[in-house]
Amino acid sequence: MTDNSAATSHYDFSSLQAIISSEGVQMHASEVHGVLAGLICGGLTFEDALNDKSEGHNYLNLITDLLNNGEKLPSSITNAFTVLYSQLWQAILNDDFSFSPLIADDDDTLAERSVGLCHWVQGFTLGFGLQQKNTNELSKDVQEVLTDFIEIANLSDAIDEDEASEQAFFEIAEYVRISALLCFAELGVPPEQPSTKTTVH
Repeated sequence: MTDNSAATSHYDFSSLQAIISSEGVQMHASEVHGVLAGLICGGLTFEDALNDKSEGHNYLNLITDLLNNGEKLPSSITNAFTVLYSQLWQAILNDDFSFSPLIADDDDTLAERSVGLCHWVQGFTLGFGLQQKNTNELSKDVQEVLTDFIEIANLSDAIDEDEASEQAFFEIAEYVRISALLCFAELGVPPEQPSTKTTVH
């Protein structure tokens, strides 16, 4: 299969999911993005994530262990995840509030977006938990976020496609976005030299 992921500098949900699915790997793109966000917002440093010998191990190894039963991923997917990791750091560090959970866009159904958000918060909780194992030491605000995320992850996907449901979903998604940034503000570790425009290898 042709590996065209290296030519892509930015991924949205559909493009990332297409690469994952084309390789026959059973992963949800939103959950992958959520795991990476949880790791970063929980304190995984930019530098340690690249070091196989670090306590946190390489982020690609973590994704493989958590979401692919430890089985090696095709290079097209690891290349895409490498871009995604840099993309995520850049969005979190930017002052333009460009960070948001990677889910289906507004052209997709509300049910598809809701499922994606549930996968994202599940992934975030997984990644965050690997970095912050003792939740009792966290601030009350962060503890509340984690509790809320568990509830959001279990929301029903039986959603009416109407304006009221759209508004409710928007408010939940915005809460998730802001809450993840709150976790990073309290526990995240910005890179020593944040050159996030360069793709990490």
